[in-house]
Amino acid sequence: MNLSIPEVTLNDGMAVPFVGFGTYKLNGNQGVTAISNAIHAGYRLIDTAYNYENEGTVGEAVRRSSVHREDLIITSKLPGRYQAYDKAITTIQESLYRANLSYYDLYLIHWPNPKQNTYIEAWQALIDAKKWGLIRSIGVCNFLPEHLERLEEETGVLPSLNQIELHPFFNQEEQRKWHEKHNIRTQSWSPLARANEVLQNEIINDIAKNHQKSNSQIILRWHYQLGSIAIPKSAAYERQLENISIFDFSLEESEMEAIATLTRPDGRNKDQDPATYEEF
Repeated sequence: MNLSIPEVTLNDGMAVPFVGFGTYKLNGNQGVTAISNAIHAGYRLIDTAYNYENEGTVGEAVRRSSVHREDLIITSKLPGRYQAYDKAITTIQESLYRANLSYYDLYLIHWPNPKQNTYIEAWQALIDAKKWGLIRSIGVCNFLPEHLERLEEETGVLPSLNQIELHPFFNQEEQRKWHEKHNIRTQSWSPLARANEVLQNEIINDIAKNHQKSNSQIILRWHYQLGSIAIPKSAAYERQLENISIFDFSLEESEMEAIATLTRPDGRNKDQDPATYEEF
């Protein structure tokens, strides 16, 4: 099966599907099976990270897939403890060895780690790794406008995308506006927030009933209409299919506005504020 997913073109010209597949905690043979199923279902953007400790699992799923490697967009991420330039270069190489891939389509700095203050070095490492053909497109995760401004000021290069926590309870409106103004694509991690909150929310329930869709489909459609790339995760094949079956309906403007009212200042799932949070 191959459900067609619309694509968006990043600021460096690379096309990326509007819905990808998250792989956090999908490890070992069960993880390979889940990721292989997702590729079979139609996902072409697969998101992993060095710290997920499953780059090898992703690589094995890619090798088992009948889809050509060049038709997939594989993402990984640099951890905080390896942001110094030389360590970053070695880690990018190690990421590729783990996955047994010759290149990553997207490689991101996982967190800015502002107290450590080495994300400029890390960014320069990604710039150079792209020049060497190890990476096709470079981006970041969880960077605030102040961090993004420093990247441009000190290297002249802005990311192709910024992967941030984004869901109905934390909709990141101001950050999204900043991205749009500077031609950086927004990507949503934890796009469905906490499952129990989503399933019990009356506003989302009512919208789902109106469209005869699941709550998850409503939320993922909301991400799409915001212009953000969502990366939901599910090990269940039926749910994988459900999560990309969102392109046969549209939310009304009033429904988008209703979902916007759900956001709250303390909406982060784990209180991971990029201004202070330090990833290992």
